[in-house]
Amino acid sequence: MKKTFFLPLLFICFSVKAQSVFGYWYGTANVKTSNSANNYMVELILQPEKNYVKGVLNYFFKDTYRSFEVKGDYDASNRRISLYNIPLTYFGSNSDFQIDCIMNLLATLRVAQAGSNLIGSFFSLPDYKNTCLEVGFNFSKNADASKIDSVLNAIKEYKEIYQVWKPSADDTLVAINVTPPPNKIINIPTENEYAKRKNEIVNEIEVDADTIMVGIYDNGEIDGDIISIFYNQKLILSNQKLTHKSIRIKLPIDSLKTDNEISMFAENLGLIPPNTALMTIDDGMHKYEIRLSSSLEKNATIRIKRKKKN
Repeated sequence: MKKTFFLPLLFICFSVKAQSVFGYWYGTANVKTSNSANNYMVELILQPEKNYVKGVLNYFFKDTYRSFEVKGDYDASNRRISLYNIPLTYFGSNSDFQIDCIMNLLATLRVAQAGSNLIGSFFSLPDYKNTCLEVGFNFSKNADASKIDSVLNAIKEYKEIYQVWKPSADDTLVAINVTPPPNKIINIPTENEYAKRKNEIVNEIEVDADTIMVGIYDNGEIDGDIISIFYNQKLILSNQKLTHKSIRIKLPIDSLKTDNEISMFAENLGLIPPNTALMTIDDGMHKYEIRLSSSLEKNATIRIKRKKKN
């Protein structure tokens, strides 16, 4: 009789533990809009106590890392969790001008043999629902990381963090070096299509050197953008996929020309149109950062002038 009673009791204890939101949760959160697929990479560390829950929420968005304490309610009977007043970077923000959406997290715990998930959304406060759109997510529990000591220490030792990542020399990958005179690449379809599109001047800069180092990378969401680069109407880089690693190109300044032009040609539009990138231009004394956006109708172009020597 004792054995018969003990086995159901053991099963109940195991089920309660398995259905807890305690532990480390990982996943992505996605803005729910038809023309955007901005992703937040999220880590959520939770410690429930009766109907109350607290923890730490960490997330990456574009080039920003942020960390916050979170508090809320947990209804164990319905497996529902609510966390309140979470500052989530507005999906349209960039690193130079960031806006926070104060949002609430609402999720339901789902438990299966394959693992546990928190499925739900971040919702903005009513006054901002048309600006700060719903951000849906599906977080998976990491059972290996969800040890009691690990979770409690992470919450106890929490310190708020706000970091903006910018590439350094150690972060770059030299994909190609073009030295004078630049070698012209033959790609007839790209050259023909390039000639049909409008070169739109997005910036003009002056440089102090006879050569410049150009870097280009995708500093937003990596969504499969592929580009080619033209320098003074010549194709010097063909069908290069953009990542967070910088492609570095050494270019000579043609002193016989009044202007030198670098054009970014969009081979595709990636998953999120248009084709976007961040270009850096370094002349050894100054470094410029210029955001580029190319489409199937226009080539984003930077005009470069050599400063006149006194």
